[in-house]
Amino acid sequence: MVRARDTDACPGALQVHQAADGPLLRVRLPGGAITAAQLATLARVAGEHGGGTLELTARGNVQLRGVDDVAAAGEALAQAGLLPSPTHERVRNIVASPLSGRVGGRADIRAWVGELDAAICADPRLTELGGRFLFSLDDGRSDVSGLGADAGAHVMDDGVALLLSGRDTGVRLASGDVAESLVGIAARFVEIRGNAWRVNELPDVAALVPGVEPSATTFPPVTKPPVGWIAQRDGRVALGAAVPLGVLPARVAEYLAAIEAPLVITPWRSVLVCDLSEEVADVALRVLAPLGLVFDENSPWLSVSACTGSPGCAHAAADVRADAALSLRPNSTVHRHFVGCERACGSPPAGEVLVADGRGYRLLRDRPLR
Repeated sequence: MVRARDTDACPGALQVHQAADGPLLRVRLPGGAITAAQLATLARVAGEHGGGTLELTARGNVQLRGVDDVAAAGEALAQAGLLPSPTHERVRNIVASPLSGRVGGRADIRAWVGELDAAICADPRLTELGGRFLFSLDDGRSDVSGLGADAGAHVMDDGVALLLSGRDTGVRLASGDVAESLVGIAARFVEIRGNAWRVNELPDVAALVPGVEPSATTFPPVTKPPVGWIAQRDGRVALGAAVPLGVLPARVAEYLAAIEAPLVITPWRSVLVCDLSEEVADVALRVLAPLGLVFDENSPWLSVSACTGSPGCAHAAADVRADAALSLRPNSTVHRHFVGCERACGSPPAGEVLVADGRGYRLLRDRPLR
């Protein structure tokens, strides 16, 4: 389906969205990576200029709501290194296997994230790319390829597969060509997109790579984040913390930043605190768990999510976050996403989507895990 909108309304850190509760800005974090100092800055901006919370998105980015001084917020983010390119800040949409290089996977793709981000920012053609166009880098564990990104790379046994809309094209890339190849796909998309904003809206996806027909098979979607105590291959520890409904209080973010360790925001609205000694990890776990972060892989919080809902969104028919919190089911095998209208923002690639209709909720979509 091609969207009728001619202009790109996707918010960024400089072009904000005027939500019902005030200006909303979205900060792109390529690969979800963020330093402790940068997280501390986001927490401070949320407390001084926003609603006091950070919203983690389904692409591993962060949103601040109710921002009362957009210019001051933007300046603080720029000084923290979170806006390396004002012209390209809304198109730096890169998801990557969050644990790559630390646990599992066929290859360490962390360097590819930086290379791809730099290549995106260096190409003036990509300023015309929509803010929802998504790149993915999967290290072979098949965690982010299931998100159906527009252009992606997936490490396979026979090389690095080029993906379009999460489907294998059969093309294999050299590891040193990943960034250039994905930027080339994006630039070609800009040339031919017409009114389309995503690759799956094109009438002929194969036009992006002449002579190639993407596979009909997609990668299995993942709906739960890695949580708990995660042993890294180097003997250190990563802590995986799920954030209920993706709403991280600024005060809790300050505690996370105080650990002074590398952090990764995942596409499942969770946080990884990486490269810890066992002693530091033990202390951090004891401090963070009482603050509401979830470290239990069996927690019902891992099976429920929600859009913003009312009062933050004018389109919403209900306070879906409150309703989602009341709906928790122990041992649920189905992920349920509560939304306030049929736009179904933030919906995961699998599970039930329940839409508020003013009288309750009805099933809008049900996509089982494969």
